[in-house]
Amino acid sequence: MLMTEIKCDIKDISLAEQGKNQIEWAFKDMPVLRQIQKRFAQEQPFKGLKLSACVHVTKETAALCIAMKEGGADAILVASNPLSTQDDVAAALVKYYGIPTFAVAGESVDQYKAHIREAINHNPDIVIDDGCDIVSTIHADYPELASKIIGSTEETTTGIIRLQALEAQGELKFPAVGVNTSLTKHLYDNRYGTGQSSMDGIIRGANILIAGKTVVISGYGWCGRGCALRAKALGANVIVCEVDPLKALEAAMEGYRVMPIEKAALEGDIFLTVTGDKHVVDVKHLLAMKDGAFVANAGHFDWEVNVNGLKEYTTEIKQIRDNLEEYKLNNGKSVYVFAQGRLVNLVAAEGHPASVMDMSFANQALGIEFLVKNKGKLENKLYTLPHEVDVKIAELKLKSMGIEIDTLTPEQEEYLNSWKF
Repeated sequence: MLMTEIKCDIKDISLAEQGKNQIEWAFKDMPVLRQIQKRFAQEQPFKGLKLSACVHVTKETAALCIAMKEGGADAILVASNPLSTQDDVAAALVKYYGIPTFAVAGESVDQYKAHIREAINHNPDIVIDDGCDIVSTIHADYPELASKIIGSTEETTTGIIRLQALEAQGELKFPAVGVNTSLTKHLYDNRYGTGQSSMDGIIRGANILIAGKTVVISGYGWCGRGCALRAKALGANVIVCEVDPLKALEAAMEGYRVMPIEKAALEGDIFLTVTGDKHVVDVKHLLAMKDGAFVANAGHFDWEVNVNGLKEYTTEIKQIRDNLEEYKLNNGKSVYVFAQGRLVNLVAAEGHPASVMDMSFANQALGIEFLVKNKGKLENKLYTLPHEVDVKIAELKLKSMGIEIDTLTPEQEEYLNSWKF
């Protein structure tokens, strides 16, 4: 099917054929989402509803948007990061799937913000967010639209933090589902997806050997756990920096060295931030690093590493590779920064494999369905999908992998539900 005259802002429509191939390739490795899409196509749960999605424009995201459209949604897609768009996928969504898309790899901050406004001007009933940019912009600048919105879903830890702040201040104007809090999202996507794709981005970005290097991971949440695990598997000596005593203790028990970033800055060869917070690696840490240290970020926003602050101490910025810049400092040393401090796994690599996003986007699709089915029944607060939804997604994934598991006998169920011996 060929679509024309679709409103959009993309790089080049001639890339659409390659993008279509990529989307079809992703769908092959997303069996759970395919099953949900098939049901949505029959039941039309979103018929008559407008959907605005702000997510990394990748082949996997395309699969999600197509599934939502199949379910009846009038969908529009914008990028959740100026550098992470796959331009061929954006072109295919417009040309072959009729989904208005506003995303260009390398777009300016002003263009990025203009695209967010396009998503808001769509006057959505439902929102899919990745970093909370649509939701926070509506709350700050378009509060009059909030009463129409049934709810939103949120993909990332960073977005969850922003939603929690809105809820805590009593400012959240519609229900939200924190997809990131679902077990089949953060245990799988954050740990295995971010762990693999972040190291993939570092390797692609610089083509350096990880074995023998000291890799410093800032943050030991599920993303940090995955990154530390993969770095260790590649032969790195891993240091973890944390502010949470429980997470720091866990990291130590896993065999990693744990220390403050000020000490780690003196030892590390490669630094990777995965916290969702601001200036985790600050200017003083960057200036203290070894000559030739590499710095990357896998948190959602580009402020985890204070790259802008570093510029004040820089005599020259030299482009070494497509996603690697050398900052020559006035102290005589150099620091190499990946992807301008933005998401290394999506800018220097391709993000998570489709099989990972299959479960994350299954949660997104079912999260939107949950909000629509419970329209008018939910408070303006942050929700987690019911446990049985998590279990169902896990069951579907196991089935697609050809894995069988045990079931409890009636006697075992009775024993577990009784307090008697």
